[in-house]
Amino acid sequence: MKIWNNPFRKILLFSLLLLSFSSAQAEENQKETLLFLPLDNRPVCSSYVAKTMEAAGYKVLLPPDKYLASYNRNGSPDELWKWLVSRAPQADAAVISTDSLIYGGLVASRTHHEPQAVLEQRLQRLETLRDQFPVRLYAFSTLMRTPRASFGAVEPPYYSKIGPAIFRYSELCDSEDLIGLSLKDALTKKTLSTNLPKADLQDWLERRQKNLNINSKLTEMTRSNRFHFLAIGKDDNAPLSHTHMEARKLTQETYDLTQRTFQIIPGVDQLGLLLLTRAGNELKRYQPRVYAYYADGWGPRTLPQYSDMTLGQSVPQQILAVDGRTATSAANADVVLALNTPFDGIMMDSTAPSNQFFSSPQNRAYIKQLKQLMDNGYRVSLADVAYSNGADNGFMNELAKQGQLERLTAYNGWNTADNTVGFAICQGILTPQMSKPDAEKLMRIRVIDDWYYQANARRSATTFLESKNQKNAVYLLGPYQKPVHDLALGVCRDLSGRYKFTEKSNFDISFPWNRLFEIDVELKNDKKK
Repeated sequence: MKIWNNPFRKILLFSLLLLSFSSAQAEENQKETLLFLPLDNRPVCSSYVAKTMEAAGYKVLLPPDKYLASYNRNGSPDELWKWLVSRAPQADAAVISTDSLIYGGLVASRTHHEPQAVLEQRLQRLETLRDQFPVRLYAFSTLMRTPRASFGAVEPPYYSKIGPAIFRYSELCDSEDLIGLSLKDALTKKTLSTNLPKADLQDWLERRQKNLNINSKLTEMTRSNRFHFLAIGKDDNAPLSHTHMEARKLTQETYDLTQRTFQIIPGVDQLGLLLLTRAGNELKRYQPRVYAYYADGWGPRTLPQYSDMTLGQSVPQQILAVDGRTATSAANADVVLALNTPFDGIMMDSTAPSNQFFSSPQNRAYIKQLKQLMDNGYRVSLADVAYSNGADNGFMNELAKQGQLERLTAYNGWNTADNTVGFAICQGILTPQMSKPDAEKLMRIRVIDDWYYQANARRSATTFLESKNQKNAVYLLGPYQKPVHDLALGVCRDLSGRYKFTEKSNFDISFPWNRLFEIDVELKNDKKK
């Protein structure tokens, strides 16, 4: 049309386009920027976390992968510090793993041989960060775990041989500190102390003491307003253990700190997402209300594996960690945290023979209750903690068959119950800020990972390796990675094709730490009809 040949029209059109671009650019620049230094490069600690926050509209700054701990290397505290200082001015808030900055990652915190002076020198750098940059600083640390047993390269080499004896010794030490020991238990402790290799036991105890010293100093920094908030996570532990004992001592030391600035929280791998969600909530001045809704049976009295607290004790702690509030009913909650718990309170690994695709009366009753909640317009984020390290097959099969899976706000069922609950709280809170496709993508990743792989493909892969007399390959796949990948991917794809929510999903999996325990799920363009 001739009117567009008019030069004034062209100027007007250009001005409108420029204004539109500037508005879009301004909106992009207004995104809250969150700097995130994770524990290591496992997907549940880094990429899955970043994807969740980005889907909710935040800009996330992650350090280069080469500086983070991986399965075959420790992270670089010095390079991570340089990165932190260089990027902090760009951030509205920073969430940092002090284990990465001080030890070089989670595994390094359990296996290092650094002198106390070196650790404290790295810690002191954090003292100045708040003065250098006006950034909200959220830090998380860990108390060394006390596993009943451990294999692979995630503990000192001796732990694979004498770990159970060290754990029993640890139980008795905690019991002695709490209530004293009977004559029988005192003799057992003395026998263990005498018979355990002295160098190994000393190595383990000295590293624990260094870890406790660092955590104590971190709480002192919190008292001096060096952190906006500090969380210390209790890694795998038990009601009687060194981890439990050390947490008790830290609690006694920090009686003057309020939970507004400091918490000791069960679990570790979920802490990055918990604190990022808290940072986002505080930037938006939003205090979400979360209602915990348990399945029938033991429910809140359930004591999960790898924990020293019942769910009824730990769930409110994790809600508080995101600066949330525990709601008294679904009606006054922003999100319902649904917890699928074992009816008898006994939690086993998801690879247990009992984890079959048959629903129980409890499963069906709970699904009916969740359906009613969703029919009434409530957002439901499911924490599937009937089993550790994966989904409840019977429950999930029935949920999907009834068409209720895709109606959930979020789903999680991975690793420990505390890890699962933390993610379920965060994703339940953040999902309303996401587009529907982004929210569904995140949930498909969790369904494929936690249900199809962890509870099913992992069991098949373990059986395959055992048939090849390669039982230890679960900790280091090596040359078996390709056949295990093909087998596991086949199981996952077969299951994904059975259910409407994932039937068109096109995905691949990989083993980022060269072991069976975790995978990375890569979603591609959905299959065409």
